[in-house]
Amino acid sequence: MSKLPSISGKNLISYLQKIDFVVVRIKGSHHFLKHMDGRVTVVPVHANEDLGPGILSKILKDCNLTKEEFYNLIK
Repeated sequence: MSKLPSISGKNLISYLQKIDFVVVRIKGSHHFLKHMDGRVTVVPVHANEDLGPGILSKILKDCNLTKEEFYNLIK
């Protein structure tokens, strides 16, 4: 199993928007994203900080994305 890359919350949101996730609201530093099919997730956006591997794994699980699909998305 390969390690997840370091990525900021802002960059992750832009990648998720490529696969039709939409920011539906923002509360503080938390961006709530929703897909047309009902999948939802929350991405924290903090200045100059990357997401930890645990929160990134949780977000990918919420989005029903495998690590391989995620790697293909960011390339």
